[in-house]
Amino acid sequence: MSDKPDQQRRKEPTLAGRVGVKAERKLKARRDTAQGIWFGLGMMGLIGWSVAIPTLLGAALGIWLDKRDPGGRSWTLALLVGGLMIGCLNAWFWVSREEQAMRDEPEDGDE
Repeated sequence: MSDKPDQQRRKEPTLAGRVGVKAERKLKARRDTAQGIWFGLGMMGLIGWSVAIPTLLGAALGIWLDKRDPGGRSWTLALLVGGLMIGCLNAWFWVSREEQAMRDEPEDGDE
């Protein structure tokens, strides 16, 4: 029974171990700067287009509906906001998926 606390202490990383892991992660990030820059720019483009396309489609559909059936409601404004919300949800989906992929990526020291 006295082995369990010793085993738990051994599995728990020490301060030096945690600092070492963080240092390795920083060194790996510095080595992969070219990929990180292009990845970041690509992600910005992906997020931008994933918000812009549904917003513009919603506005275009709203303009078409307003011309077709002029009335008291502004379909343009309603569908613009709806497209913006769909675009934001779409961007949130992509960002959360990429964040999860980064977290699941195995570290060099982990196995």
